[in-house]
Amino acid sequence: MRSELVYSAGIKIANRFLLATVAIKAVRKLHISTTRTEDTANVVFVDVAAGRYTDVHMPEILPQAAIEPLIVDPFVVSAA
Repeated sequence: MRSELVYSAGIKIANRFLLATVAIKAVRKLHISTTRTEDTANVVFVDVAAGRYTDVHMPEILPQAAIEPLIVDPFVVSAA
């Protein structure tokens, strides 16, 4: 049953890691301690499949700072 819910939610959010992140954040916010966590997760997957919580996007990847080049002087001989 849940695999069908995950599949239908995966159609709305194709990136499975993003889907998992959205689902766990929604479960944490919507979960009521007197109910089963599994039921809350099922509700979240149904909601995602219905189009709720789908306004998420992958963050923009920023270029990393350049690393200073290692300067090695081949003419320096160590006094060993």
